[in-house]
Amino acid sequence: MAKDEPKPQDKGKGKAPEDTKQANGTSEPSKDGKKDDDLKLAPEELSDEDQKLKDELDMLAERLTEGDKSLYKPALEAIKTSIKTSTSSMTAVPKPLKFLRPHYEKLTQAYESWPAGEEKDSLADTLSVLGMTYSDDEESRETLKYRLLAPGTDIGSWGHEYMRHLALEIGQEYSKRLDDDKDIEDVANLTRTLVPFFLSHNAEADAVDILSEMEMIEEIKQYVDKDTYARVCLYMVSMVPLLTYPDNDRFVRTAHDIYLEHKQLTQAMSLAIRLNDMELVKSDFNSTPDKALKKQLAFILGRQRICLDLEGEDVEDVELQECLNNTKLPEHFKSLAKELNVLDPKVPEDIYKSHLESSRTAGLTNTDSARHNLASAFVNAFVNAGFGQDKLMLVEGGVKQSWIWKVKEEGMISTAASAGMLMLWDVEMGLDKIDAYTYVPEDQIKAGAALAMGIMNSGVRLDSDPTMALLGDLEGKSVAQKVASIMGLGLAYAGSNKEELLETLLPLVTDTSLDMQLSAMAALSLGLIFVGSAQSDVSEAIIQTFLDEDRTNQLKDKWTRFMTLGLALLYFGQQEEVDVVLETLKVIDHPMSKPASVLADICAWTGTGAVLKLQQLLHICNEHIEEKEEKDSEDKDKDEGDEKRDLSGDQLVQAYAVIGLSLVAMGEEVGQEMVLRQFAHLMHYGEANIRKAVPLAMGLISPSNPQMKVYDTLSRYSHDNDIDVAVNAIFAMGILGAGTNNARLAQLLRQLASYYHRDANALFMVRIAQGLLHMGKGTMSISPFHTDRTVLSRVGAAGLLTVAISLIDNPKAFILGDNHYMLYFLVTAMHPRFLVTLDEDLKPLQVNVRVGQAVDVVGQAGRPKTITGWQTQNTPVLLGYGERAELEDEEWICLANVMEGICILRKNPDWQAP
Repeated sequence: MAKDEPKPQDKGKGKAPEDTKQANGTSEPSKDGKKDDDLKLAPEELSDEDQKLKDELDMLAERLTEGDKSLYKPALEAIKTSIKTSTSSMTAVPKPLKFLRPHYEKLTQAYESWPAGEEKDSLADTLSVLGMTYSDDEESRETLKYRLLAPGTDIGSWGHEYMRHLALEIGQEYSKRLDDDKDIEDVANLTRTLVPFFLSHNAEADAVDILSEMEMIEEIKQYVDKDTYARVCLYMVSMVPLLTYPDNDRFVRTAHDIYLEHKQLTQAMSLAIRLNDMELVKSDFNSTPDKALKKQLAFILGRQRICLDLEGEDVEDVELQECLNNTKLPEHFKSLAKELNVLDPKVPEDIYKSHLESSRTAGLTNTDSARHNLASAFVNAFVNAGFGQDKLMLVEGGVKQSWIWKVKEEGMISTAASAGMLMLWDVEMGLDKIDAYTYVPEDQIKAGAALAMGIMNSGVRLDSDPTMALLGDLEGKSVAQKVASIMGLGLAYAGSNKEELLETLLPLVTDTSLDMQLSAMAALSLGLIFVGSAQSDVSEAIIQTFLDEDRTNQLKDKWTRFMTLGLALLYFGQQEEVDVVLETLKVIDHPMSKPASVLADICAWTGTGAVLKLQQLLHICNEHIEEKEEKDSEDKDKDEGDEKRDLSGDQLVQAYAVIGLSLVAMGEEVGQEMVLRQFAHLMHYGEANIRKAVPLAMGLISPSNPQMKVYDTLSRYSHDNDIDVAVNAIFAMGILGAGTNNARLAQLLRQLASYYHRDANALFMVRIAQGLLHMGKGTMSISPFHTDRTVLSRVGAAGLLTVAISLIDNPKAFILGDNHYMLYFLVTAMHPRFLVTLDEDLKPLQVNVRVGQAVDVVGQAGRPKTITGWQTQNTPVLLGYGERAELEDEEWICLANVMEGICILRKNPDWQAP
């Protein structure tokens, strides 16, 4: 910021006058090769021209200290003209300022003795400029002092460097006056004269910085115009990750209001989404009569899974509601697949490529075991997700011929549910196909069909709402079916804030007679449905359960963590608002209250890059649990059981903190780099519980963005002596490359398949990772960030976190055990990484776009290119991580500010074909 930048004037600050001469004298060491010592010896030789200027200025300065008042005005005018017309290099102080420097003190004394009047103001104006090079003392702030004494003069004429110096001193003065509780009105008024100057001279960053320092950022709205607002907002929004709460909020709100004023609705909408302010989102949505623009806003809201209900029957409203509900998503997705020629279904063997595994093990990895078949069901589901056809499940002979009979009991749930993955988003077509699985006698298959319904409906809404009708009624169902239905509801309505689900799910959370698995799943589903809304009924119910006497024994259950996660998800992105719950949890004396509070804190700050939070989490990771254990046992002799349980609670806290590091740092590039370094230290020095969590955290920090430095490290961890660490590293490799078809990762996973051919669990995880890597045949992403990586999808991040928590300390407890269907929580983060262009009537439109690596243009001068290394392609196109698209020519105008997802184009009325 302006504060820390070295100023050219600082050359003269706090130095003896000779130093200035060295820096600016005619005999610079760079020219004649003399050393500094030689320069100090010889007096400075001035050229005739300089000598003449010096004599003239000396004379003018003398005049100002003499008694003849009539000479003051012409002398001051001459000095000012001399300063303003002098030119200087970037590194040297202008000569008039240098020659006048010895007279500075005499002139300040003269100022004190002069009577008030025009001359006195003019002298103060001049002294303010001379003060830049003079003040020996950091505290004196001469420039600002005399500027405040010389009102009403045109300060812009002194040039940019003077203005920046003034801004620096204003910032210092402001913080000093705040500490002393003094009035700041005069400084604030001066700031208001600086801002228009900065904005009119392409120094938008300086204008934002000074207002930010003075805590007056909201005032920038009145100074920006159609030429400057875009750059100001870009700079403000890119500063947000570096600010603390509540400043970050004020910046986003101010930028939002500026965009709104300049009719940039799509930008304003994405900021309203970031603020999580539903009232603001609604008012933005309703603020335009433009039908096509409204549809574009609806697509943006649909991508973030924000549900708005429109009242109205006419055609336009039906179309709008379809855009909001993502109903046409499968259509657009298949049009992309057709364009890329990947419609044909793939079988798991196409992914495994066993013939490339080393020949020694080739025959061994493909045994026809139920476990291997279950892995294939998952791979098949991820690879063909959303394409609506495959060769294992939705086959011609119906359920009788399907793959479901090749797996055993628990495996049937996940295998039946995989049909939902294949029919992803396509509810109308999928209902019949999944319905077929509900007529078989096996309970697990029915449960799987219920889950498939929820998966298929994830992120898409229909007016008829079949999922609610089919899953909402839990009466008379078996436990497996209940669990699957509850999970299905959570997936289908994630982020929808649907009030009707409270009456179905809340009683399950509070009913102490139920199995913990049911209550925890109900809490988790409620957390997903009301993610980031701080829904009070749900949080009260979950906290009440922690306090319940009847539940105390049950709370040691492995499922309890999902109940705490449900609570944490309610406060997703709430930042400071989470403190109320943290205080409540402190009071509860229970082993799960500490993990719950860490988890809630992490969720509240996910994606913000808040440095203080990262430090807190690192402190948690650095504590040694054994020491605590010794202290506790000295304090009071506990019985053995308590001792053990307390320890597991503390270990879980540390594991959560590791995951938290990656979630908080996720949204900010520099933070990611730093956190990845910390992970290396944690792997070296951490306890087993921390080491198991690190690989997962590494996967979560860049999902669907295979960075070489990350997967090389994970590849090392995948051969770790601790099998849990290895398994989590393999899964993280899958998350890292999800939907990218990354060839290097595919090769590493094939090598792992032959390395672990005898370890069923590790091999199962390798298969899952291979399925994730080829997700949607390479057309999908599970990165929770979208809209040019500026908006975080709460629903997506929540799904990723849920899967990570199920693997965190013991992968065998859930995913490698009987509850492998927990993997399907990833569906909330899955989205096609496409760019589809439509015309105003929502018909597909093929145009040429350039796709290249996005370039950060914040604060750059002129009109810099926003992409580099581009190629021209015809829409629909596939966008990789960090890629950006722009239209090739100006024939069409894109209504969205960021070209990704579904974009509506409008014909440019001024376009003339070349």
